[in-house]
Amino acid sequence: MKPVDAAVVLGNKVEVNGQPSERLKARLDKSVELYEGGYFSYIIVSGGIGKEGFDEAKVMKSYLIDKGIPAEKIKVDNNGYNSYMTAQNTSKIMEELELDSVMVITQYFHVARTKLALRKMDIKEVYAAHAKIFEFRDIYSILREFPAYYKYLYKLSG
Repeated sequence: MKPVDAAVVLGNKVEVNGQPSERLKARLDKSVELYEGGYFSYIIVSGGIGKEGFDEAKVMKSYLIDKGIPAEKIKVDNNGYNSYMTAQNTSKIMEELELDSVMVITQYFHVARTKLALRKMDIKEVYAAHAKIFEFRDIYSILREFPAYYKYLYKLSG
């Protein structure tokens, strides 16, 4: 795996008690592991306000700080309601920080579409790592990714 300038961790459900879901914790734990391994200098946390009423990105930042990541190394995108918006917002954050390369951290089945969205934002160096978690609902999610990928492919071209 090649070191990059930043990681972008995609949001997911925050439980009613305000804690990240197991799926989100797995993504965040992966980012901590790679940050500590020297693979990137910044972590962009991207999410929106979930139906539980929590700002996913703020919950993610708090979790990372509790794990020892310095607050100034965490950039918050609380308008990342989908992969496309995350890609747009990540592109702006990277431009402001003068960063060139990014690593997507999400579930394995979501990597291809997120990388596509980021490349459509003119980010040339896009890599990925995925959380080590499997849930039964992943089967549905994998099937859903096929049409979603092609929607992004055609929606974002032109």
